[in-house]
Amino acid sequence: MPRIAPAEMPYPPRIAAELARIMPSGVEPLILFRTLAKSQRIFEKMFAGGLLDKGALSLRQREIVIDRTTARLGCEYEWGVHIAFFAERVTMDAEQISAVVHGPADGPCWTKNEQALLATVDDLVDRRTLSDVTWAALRQHFDDAQILEIIALVGYYHTISFFCRGLDLPLESYGARFPSARESGRHPESGGRTPAPRRPNPRPSA
Repeated sequence: MPRIAPAEMPYPPRIAAELARIMPSGVEPLILFRTLAKSQRIFEKMFAGGLLDKGALSLRQREIVIDRTTARLGCEYEWGVHIAFFAERVTMDAEQISAVVHGPADGPCWTKNEQALLATVDDLVDRRTLSDVTWAALRQHFDDAQILEIIALVGYYHTISFFCRGLDLPLESYGARFPSARESGRHPESGGRTPAPRRPNPRPSA
């Protein structure tokens, strides 16, 4: 059980309207959303700070940043939701799904600009700053607006991860699960590939 019970219907009108906007008709809102709904102020502030609208980065670039951040913070709930909803849309294959959790930033399955994204997340998680080497790589591939969005995404998903882990949210039934470290390398049983995540139809803006 989560440490704070998620809100149940009927939701306050403003929260109900927002949930209806972000969730497909007939699909229950995410446990995270319903938990945040216990505080209308927190709920509204968090959704006001969302960064999944069309911005300076491509959807794939945003997902790489989000997936690496949540993986590095051990937030299987949010990582699993994003993999389930977005991995196929951004053509993230099983090798990359595993590598975003266990692999190095300069893994060969990533392009140079994607390696720069991963290195940025790793620096911010580990050092709370960016090394000169990482900054140079960012500058080579991204402009000012994109760099600001990358850093904002890492920060925003720190907060999301703190909610998920601090409140001990149970995993969504359809969410992907972290691959084992063994699955990040090639071996006879899997051929170096992780099982495809279960992918639901709804696509919330988590």
